[in-house]
Amino acid sequence: MNIVDPMTSNTLRMSTLFLRTLREDPADADVDSAKLLQRAGYIRKAAPGIWTWLPLGLRVLNKIEAIIREEINGIGAQEVHFPALLPREPYEATHRWEEYGDNIFRLKDRHQADYLLAPTHEEMFTLLVKDMYSSYKDLPVTLYQIQTKYRDEFRPRAGLIRGREFIMKDAYSFTIDEEGMRKAYYDERGAYERIFQRLDLKYVPVFAMSGPMGGSASEEFLAPMAIGEDTFALAPSGKAWNVEALHTPELPEVDASHTPAMDTRETPDSKTIEALVDTANRLYPREDGREWTAADTLKTVAITVMHAEDEDHDKPWREVIAVAVPGDRQVDMKRLEAQFAPAEIEESTEEDLKAHPEMVAGYMGPMVFGRQGEAAGVADPVRFFVDAHVVKGSDWIIGGDETGKHRFHAVYGRDFEADGVVEAVEVRHGDMSPDGSGPLSFERGVEIGQVFQLGLKYSKALDLKVLDQNGKAVPVWMGCYGIGVSRVLACIAETHHDETGLAWPSVIAPAQVHVVATGKDDKAFEGAEKLVEELEANGVEVIYDDRKKVSPGVKFKDAELIGVPTIAVVGRDFVNDGTIEIRDRDGGNKVAVPADEAVKTLLERL
Repeated sequence: MNIVDPMTSNTLRMSTLFLRTLREDPADADVDSAKLLQRAGYIRKAAPGIWTWLPLGLRVLNKIEAIIREEINGIGAQEVHFPALLPREPYEATHRWEEYGDNIFRLKDRHQADYLLAPTHEEMFTLLVKDMYSSYKDLPVTLYQIQTKYRDEFRPRAGLIRGREFIMKDAYSFTIDEEGMRKAYYDERGAYERIFQRLDLKYVPVFAMSGPMGGSASEEFLAPMAIGEDTFALAPSGKAWNVEALHTPELPEVDASHTPAMDTRETPDSKTIEALVDTANRLYPREDGREWTAADTLKTVAITVMHAEDEDHDKPWREVIAVAVPGDRQVDMKRLEAQFAPAEIEESTEEDLKAHPEMVAGYMGPMVFGRQGEAAGVADPVRFFVDAHVVKGSDWIIGGDETGKHRFHAVYGRDFEADGVVEAVEVRHGDMSPDGSGPLSFERGVEIGQVFQLGLKYSKALDLKVLDQNGKAVPVWMGCYGIGVSRVLACIAETHHDETGLAWPSVIAPAQVHVVATGKDDKAFEGAEKLVEELEANGVEVIYDDRKKVSPGVKFKDAELIGVPTIAVVGRDFVNDGTIEIRDRDGGNKVAVPADEAVKTLLERL
């Protein structure tokens, strides 16, 4: 029998494999994938949010990357590779040096020049195309890379799912017009669906906000799972939205022709919605017999928008605004912030409000803001916004802008107007879906990919232009497309395991067959060697547990933990009657076959 050369073999031998499995979960592992990937010897923790890849982990990672490359190459994209260490200047040109805030790693070289560890590479892709292309004849082109990224997560968690260093595939399309951008977008989107289907990873395409990336249309691909940090809303039609991107369907106007005139009433000690409702029911019972509720009130909150420097401001600046929402709903700061991106928001501080004495805490109403404020003589009134649930003709109890007073029967559109409508409140189960197909339900998921129609944001910021058919210099239309490669691996581990260990889809498992030789009889090990050699000759990847002083129980536990989908056991039965047991990783579909039929049986299974 020929001995397999370990230097050229496609077989991993447990006796020499750089591997130590763990019987107990690591103390700081907070999700199943982090526990099992460490216990099975795929990764080791180097620092919070930073991981070392071991041989088994790299094999799985490389297979995921190969599938991604195959599909992305298949739509005509070309692979490049950028450095992770990048200069400050391109990110200043797009204002992201400031917009990223504390989320990026910044550093200086020995000459005190500023650099960063790249969180994404939009700027570099754009500048590369600008450097090499100058004509519409050069376009379209799509470039991509699979590379390590860095973000200074405040609290890394969930193993590979939320780390400070992670592996991403990012692609960028460059086209002469918007139609070309849309085609590239849907080509990439289709490739993503094929990738996730091949990886046996459930996913939901979710309409999303573009956030710091900018641009217009955007979709996230979320893997539904309970540990997910993203909540998405699902309509009966099957369409889904990220909560920040959810738009309230336009509500019909209310006929206010019979609503009484607005009047101001005494409401002592009524700073909260609960206290206001109690006061209203006690002092001013409704004529129709029902009680006042929080849904009858309109609360106005002071919000500070933190803008970056711009043409009119040479440094970051703060703008106080007022936002009115129904009193029975809570403000969702993330949804509201998405309306003002890339600016950030926070509740206004006492210092912010010193310049606005018209904003009376607990009794704030819309009559001193926006156009109402101008009519009332307020100097430089703040901008006033209403939530999308506040419809024209609706009747509210609003703040009286004086301590101890509220205005009743204030009608939106009759008594007050807004400078704009925003999505400001938490979305509820049962709210109508944007497409009108029925009430929304909510699930949690992990973002595994996202596609953006960037438009002209980066090409304009970095002056990426080409000459069109008429010889005119025009900006290039761009799209951006990302997959979290290391996160995808973790999500597959999170969704493909049981109580004994990992259970990889065969397409990315570290091997196709796990051969286990058991017992002390040399005959079993000789039979296992022959099986491994024949499998390798047929191009089958094998993990071979050839350890001679390890008990069968430990070997079986390691095989279940490592998660190769098919296990072949060469042991006592082989010694006694020449049969090899072949079974699925989960113990099912078990069969004993003569040794000379084992390879044929395994190939049929594969």
